[in-house]
Amino acid sequence: MTTPNDFTVLDPIILGIRERFSARSDARDQAIARSREVIRLCSESIRATHRSEWDTAQTKLTAVQAAADIMRGMVDDYADLYHAGYTQDALKEVCEAYITYALIRGESLPTPQTLKVEDSTYLLGLAEAATELRRYILDLMRRDDENLPEAERLLGWMDAIYEELVTMDFPDAITNGLRRQTDVVRGVLERTRGDLTTTVQHLRLRRALEQAERNP
Repeated sequence: MTTPNDFTVLDPIILGIRERFSARSDARDQAIARSREVIRLCSESIRATHRSEWDTAQTKLTAVQAAADIMRGMVDDYADLYHAGYTQDALKEVCEAYITYALIRGESLPTPQTLKVEDSTYLLGLAEAATELRRYILDLMRRDDENLPEAERLLGWMDAIYEELVTMDFPDAITNGLRRQTDVVRGVLERTRGDLTTTVQHLRLRRALEQAERNP
């Protein structure tokens, strides 16, 4: 039996806390390192997508999901680490990479379930994928007039995504800051629509002038 002055009772309590802290700290450090790898692979996949290097993009996406699965496994026992900024930021990048590829390739959109992410994380990734489309649309506009229908298709996706995002009228505590990202999408959408409209108008004017020259 212990006495009020038996300070040794603290030893096993503190030892247990120290061991749990140590395990949590190790999991955190490993998750942070893995999240950086996930983000790097996502960036490489998106870059390959913009360059139309489809095989490379697919290979990178496969590596992205594998790295994300490992990261999730590291924090399975720690809900706070799973919901930490570095973990969710990495998973958001996973969504962005997969959605960007699907939209540009004209493939079926992945769902939150297939990507194994929270709904709020998926929506943030969807918003960032919409802004990524601007870069691809501008590249299409610079290449050839024949690419304008494809640019218009992708602009349609940007518009559709924005129209859905603005319906998510929930507190930031639920959506994790989606309202701010939706405002970003709106700005990018408006600029892209203006650029594409100007390009189409110039094309029509040029064709009208060419027609007039052929038929004076």
